Amino acid sequence: MFLGTYEPKLDDKGRLILPAKYREQLAGGLVITRGQEHCLYVFKVEDFMQMQEDARKAPLSNKEARNYLRVFLSGAVDQEPDKQGRITIPANLRAYADLERDLAVIGAGSRVEIWNSQAWTSFLEEQEAAFAERDEEIIPGVL
Repeated sequence: MFLGTYEPKLDDKGRLILPAKYREQLAGGLVITRGQEHCLYVFKVEDFMQMQEDARKAPLSNKEARNYLRVFLSGAVDQEPDKQGRITIPANLRAYADLERDLAVIGAGSRVEIWNSQAWTSFLEEQEAAFAERDEEIIPGVL
């Protein structure tokens, strides 16, 4: 499970050093792809493969599912972190998430999210008040 928030820097070659707590879980390979709210999602390869298998169950006649999968899968890249725990974020994904030097890397349970640092700060500020005020279950029986 991925937890916490980290603030690494993107180097001039588009690489970031994964937080030490994530490296062992991602050492066997990872997939980076577009996420919602213009962040990037990072999955362990096996988790990504399972998601893709589950997505194949969506009927081809469902246009929304087809379009979502096209965008989600067309931007996906698989990688293995190097010995220093670095990954390279391709230019098209850096542009999608507006990644500059300062990043926010957050653990989101089954995935890691990579955000433009300012975008993450704005998102969190917008969501924290609603989070603190929530008085009913979001996921019935769980939260």
